[in-house]
Order: sequence, then structure tokens, then C-alpha cells
Amino acid sequence: MSKLKVPGAMRLRVAQILVITDRVCVAHLDSEYGELCRVLVARLGRKRPSPLARGDVRIWAAGAIYTVARVNFLFDRSQDPHVTADELAAHIGVVKSTMANKAALIAKTLDLGMFEPDLTRVAILERHPMAWIVQVNGFMVDARTLREELQDEARRRGLIPDLQS
Repeated sequence: MSKLKVPGAMRLRVAQILVITDRVCVAHLDSEYGELCRVLVARLGRKRPSPLARGDVRIWAAGAIYTVARVNFLFDRSQDPHVTADELAAHIGVVKSTMANKAALIAKTLDLGMFEPDLTRVAILERHPMAWIVQVNGFMVDARTLREELQDEARRRGLIPDLQS
């Protein structure tokens, strides 16, 4: 929990949600999805006031997994792993519309979009050209073509993904 930087008052609640997300991700997705869900739930736990303080932990877990799933195109048959929203809801034991509504609330609360860097799988980030575009002296440049020290600085500033961590 300390690694996730969750405030003390929210640690128990976050832990309860993570038990569910971890279980579902291990059984039906993979460890990378589990880690991304941990990042998302921790962000919600740090929000002031935290929306996680109230409501059913199963619904919060379902919303978190659905949010990460949408960002990573889990519902697209060409992806591996792949599950449908109906299957995901069944795995968690919630109603699909409730899960989707909670995910919409999460996305709005955290102002999330597609290719959210800290919620996107490495394989998707590696293939996404816009994740690597930075502006240098007024020109748009693919950061992967820059000198290593400039890439390091761009990573430190959060301008490009840090795939090494």
C-alpha cells in the first residue's frame, strides 16, 4: 500500500477493492492488467475526497477493471487477452450496466482518455505513435529518435512513457 501512496484513511478500502481486482485479473486476464488496476484504484484512493469511501467494493472493483479494459481495448476480439463486457461482469458478479456506469464515473472523475500513459499496456504504448511525440524547438519529433539523455529527461518529465519501470 505504501508503494501506491494511498492515504492511511483509505488503505483498508483500497485493499478490499484490490483483493477483487487482483483475483479477477489473475484468473481471467493477466498480471499486467492487475498492476494497471492497482494504479487506477490507488489514484482514486488519493483523490480528495475519495469517491471510494462509499459504495459497494465489488462495484468499484468492476468499474476499475472495466475502465482499464476500455483503455486497453480488452473487448476487441483481436486483443490478447480478450473478454467481452458480459463475461467480465459475470466474472466479477455484477450487472454489466452498473459496471459500465461506474467506469464512466471513474473516467470522468479522473479525466481519463484513451492511451492514458499509466493505465495502458506496454505493448499498446510501444505501437502507439502519438505516445512518443514531443515538441523540440517548435517541431514535433518522435522522442525515440532523440539522444538518450533527452529521452531520459522526457521520461522524467512524464512526456513519454517509461517502459523500463
